[in-house]
Amino acid sequence: MKKEQLKIEGMTCEHCIKAVQKELSKLDIKIKGVKVGSADIKYDAAKVNKEQIAAAINEAGYKLVDA
Repeated sequence: MKKEQLKIEGMTCEHCIKAVQKELSKLDIKIKGVKVGSADIKYDAAKVNKEQIAAAINEAGYKLVDA
């Protein structure tokens, strides 16, 4: 399992947090926590890749910032 703290651009409120949680929950990942500007997740890199995670964040209306 791979742990990551994602940096997310454009989040400003509770609605943003819920939107990101909703989209990430569609993937096979464990969401440790989401707050304005970031998300802590744990996932199996053999099942989910970074592009899928970025796409889910984009679907929620935000942008994943490459660390």
